Amino acid sequence: MTAIETVKSTTKDIKAKIKSKAEPAIEFAHQAEKLAQYTPSQETEATGSTQAVEAKFITGQDPVVVTANGGRLPAVPLEEAVKLNQLKDILEDRDPNESLPTQNGTREAKDGTIHGTTIHGARPSVGSGDDGRSGQSTEPEAPLREALPPSRTNPLFPPLPMYGPPTSLRDLQSWTFRLSSSILSLCFLGVIVLGAMFTCVPQMIKILFAYVRLQDPDSGRSFYDEEVRRAKLRKEAETEWKRRKDSQEPIRRSSGQSQEGDEESSVHGTTTPQGTSIKERYVPTEGGPDPLVCDVGYYARVEGLDSETFLVQTEDGFIIELWHLYNPLTYTPKPESDRQPHEPDLFPAHLDETIRERGEGYAQHYPQGKKKYPVLLLHGLLQSSGAFCCTGSNSLAFYLAKSGYDVWLGNNRCGFHPRHNLLKYSDPRMWAWNIRQMGVMDLPALVSRVLTETGFSRCALVAHSQGTTQTMVALAKEQRPEFGRRLSCVCLLAPAAYAGPLIGKMYFKFMRVISPALFRLIFGIHAFIPFMMTMHSLLPPRLYGFMGYRVFSFLFNWSDDRWERKLRNRSFMFAPVYVSAESMRWWLGRECFARQKCILATKREVRMEDEEDMKEDSEEDREDKKEDEKDQQRQATTNGDNTSSKPTEEQQKKLESDRGRFAWYDSNAPPMAFWVAGSDDLVDGRRLLKRFERGREPYVNVVHSKIIEGYEHLDVIWAIDMIDTVGREVAEVIWKTAAEDAKAVCRTPILDRAEYTAL
Repeated sequence: MTAIETVKSTTKDIKAKIKSKAEPAIEFAHQAEKLAQYTPSQETEATGSTQAVEAKFITGQDPVVVTANGGRLPAVPLEEAVKLNQLKDILEDRDPNESLPTQNGTREAKDGTIHGTTIHGARPSVGSGDDGRSGQSTEPEAPLREALPPSRTNPLFPPLPMYGPPTSLRDLQSWTFRLSSSILSLCFLGVIVLGAMFTCVPQMIKILFAYVRLQDPDSGRSFYDEEVRRAKLRKEAETEWKRRKDSQEPIRRSSGQSQEGDEESSVHGTTTPQGTSIKERYVPTEGGPDPLVCDVGYYARVEGLDSETFLVQTEDGFIIELWHLYNPLTYTPKPESDRQPHEPDLFPAHLDETIRERGEGYAQHYPQGKKKYPVLLLHGLLQSSGAFCCTGSNSLAFYLAKSGYDVWLGNNRCGFHPRHNLLKYSDPRMWAWNIRQMGVMDLPALVSRVLTETGFSRCALVAHSQGTTQTMVALAKEQRPEFGRRLSCVCLLAPAAYAGPLIGKMYFKFMRVISPALFRLIFGIHAFIPFMMTMHSLLPPRLYGFMGYRVFSFLFNWSDDRWERKLRNRSFMFAPVYVSAESMRWWLGRECFARQKCILATKREVRMEDEEDMKEDSEEDREDKKEDEKDQQRQATTNGDNTSSKPTEEQQKKLESDRGRFAWYDSNAPPMAFWVAGSDDLVDGRRLLKRFERGREPYVNVVHSKIIEGYEHLDVIWAIDMIDTVGREVAEVIWKTAAEDAKAVCRTPILDRAEYTAL
């Protein structure tokens, strides 16, 4: 072939290639604009290009759009994300498998439901039927680009709505929902408030009669004497604080740290890698009458601690807050520049490299042997992690910190300050998320930042209520099971996996029976009843605390009988927070939790397990009778066959395999501990424990489980005797499950109650 012929042939190939890519290029441009933050005409020099360039899969079910200016946009439907990447693969001649993340798995349920990402165009590996699963597969080597889980096979987490760039039509839709929800949700809230006020009338009358008879209406409370004692101690502390302040007596060193040569005055005792405990001195730097403020730092300073705030970026671009408790006498807080958001990619490779180079538990403030093991606390629904800091020295966060742990307090997306790296409050995409996104993205982002700051390879997690839901969802084998390798244990307080009888109350039933469209009309597509936050900022703290308790008590059927009533108003300074209407629809709407009554199983599967339990119980009774008869026969003969009837090792493995097939968790799951409130009407913790006791989770090591009779949903964090009933056991479980190499470089926490009280 001559040179001219070669050139002509090459030119022809190029033209053909250009022609073959022309249509995909146009489609890609349209798709990039469809998933962008703004249309090209709305972009400015300040925003830069916000067009979509690629969809990044956080899990097989969670794509986020990476924009040209480096930002990230959440709430992308799988079909749209797959289409964007397929077009990009064509344009760049890229093998789709080269840039794919590791695919998460799927989970088969007993009722035939496939949870997680299923694959189109391949032979099904878990059977097929007439329910729409034909033509799908769960083979891990199948391309993730083709992963499209139909909503009908994922009834627990239906697809989120899609909102594109701002247009006149979208803005009209958004403002219509904001207007309708501002009126209708306020009416709904008004009915709840009136109901709460009406139901407290009998109690008010009872209190009034007690005063008329010159009696103390609180004398019959469960911990009355202890409440009186603590109130007296607080009064004495307030008087002493005022005296020191009036006399200008120094409260602590101006440097805020222990000075060299004076360590014994601030840190008593020594510690070794072998585990001798170390005691620190905690000097209050705030005091006086309680101002009732929404400030964890203030209440920490009252207890001789302090706090610093880290900003954490999730993989889908939300900026969330992480609070760190520390002793100002032994720790220097980081400058603000070091507490800003990091890149959204989690668990960077250099983290493990840093740990290998510097040793487990590297931290700049503490030498070897005196490090503190990291613990992350995560709050419940409509709360912030200030819930762990509002009961004085009896607060779980302060107890763990003074016991010798490095305590971090995690908050979910939006919280008190809704922030995103691209989106604004008014954008409905800012609010298109539910419990699953909070679990698979918020929680790993918080843990990643804790490990990055402390240098440990794992940390302990203590979660309450909704925080336990996030944890259990995130660890499920169809969600983000590998995340479990970053946790040394999870301590679940009032675990919210199964619905309690409260879900049948009239106002919850109303939210369940209305259609999704009507739900959005009443509660909107943005924040859930944001008027609550407005009242939080406008009402006097004491009135707001009183109203907050009455409303939440009415809604969730709990009382303050076991709380320290004088501190009750503090508890409601840290609630509510901003949550999305979509997340509340997941909890209470007709499609998800309220219908299925379980976070990871359908109602049909739960019924099937109940039937199995009944059958097993009857079979066990029959087996017990047979064993009794065999024992009598063996006793009757001297040469009887004494061969053990226990299953062989092979039979035992098969039994575990069958159990594991339908299990929620795989071998990545960390050790778990449970504290169940025995009188909790909101969630059914007993049923969750039964799941583990029946062997349905063969890969989970349950290191502790406890049912606390008489406790209600919030008593596990606010009861007066919480430290003795829950806190001390939590501290023990954390230390027991920590890795030996971590223990070798950490101080042993103070687990003895008397020793802690002496601090």
